[in-house]
Amino acid sequence: MSTSGEKESRFMAIVSDNRPMIYKVCYMYASDPEELNDLYQEVLANLWQGLDSYRGDSRMSTWIYRVAFNTCVTYIRHNAKHGNGRVALDDVTDVQWEDSGRGEKLRHMYRLISCLDKMDKAIILMWLDEKSYEEISELTGLPRNTVATRLYRIKQRLTERNKDE
Repeated sequence: MSTSGEKESRFMAIVSDNRPMIYKVCYMYASDPEELNDLYQEVLANLWQGLDSYRGDSRMSTWIYRVAFNTCVTYIRHNAKHGNGRVALDDVTDVQWEDSGRGEKLRHMYRLISCLDKMDKAIILMWLDEKSYEEISELTGLPRNTVATRLYRIKQRLTERNKDE
């Protein structure tokens, strides 16, 4: 077991290395900037509480993704708010867009993704984060072939929605 100072240093490094991923997961489940911050804080609290129990059975980033995803889904179930389930991207201060052309494309992509149901959002976000089908399967509890099929269908739906806009 590590000392309190060692745990804090390790935690701070983990959060620093994974902040964009954590925000991305929280963003997809938040309905407003306040809820985004609440979700982010809930994820950090759960990561802190679970850090000593992380066994190393999976990569640290996979474990963090699972904690973030489960925290967001649980939070939303218990604190369901009315609304469209989306946050204006301009209100997300920690997400930085590299250039205006790329930024606009990313905003559009996230608008399309935000219309998906919770599980499809999670699957496509993991895929965009370059998680393997096996990792997505492990994180969601879905069989690998189901992940592959759902990804194919999600991409088709997003392509169709993009054409309609």
